[in-house]
Amino acid sequence: MSPHKRSTDRTRLQGDSGNASVEFALVAPLLMLVALAVLQLMLAIHVRSVVTSAAIEGARVAALVDGDLTRAESRTRSILESNIAGAAVRSISASQVTEGDNKMFAVVVETELPLIGFYGPTSMKLTGHALAE
Repeated sequence: MSPHKRSTDRTRLQGDSGNASVEFALVAPLLMLVALAVLQLMLAIHVRSVVTSAAIEGARVAALVDGDLTRAESRTRSILESNIAGAAVRSISASQVTEGDNKMFAVVVETELPLIGFYGPTSMKLTGHALAE
């Protein structure tokens, strides 16, 4: 092997010494953005799930205690206040509905879905139904 070839190999190897730091500096912000987006999506799904469950539980309470709509609203509110999703709630309303021959109770919860970025906070209405017993 010629001496000129060896010096070219050494120069090339010595020139790669800082690449890992530069690559990390370029990739780390993208990875952080993806991780934060996943966390935000998980929070939004959690809020939606908790609000839906609370509305269903409130409707179930109304169905079990002879159609007491105030108890349905207060049960829904108490579930949401003990959770992080409670801060996003705008309003809770309970009503009696009839579908065909079936008497049902419905609890509607209007809430803001905590999103950031291009979509901002969006409002959504979730309804829980229970068949009167």
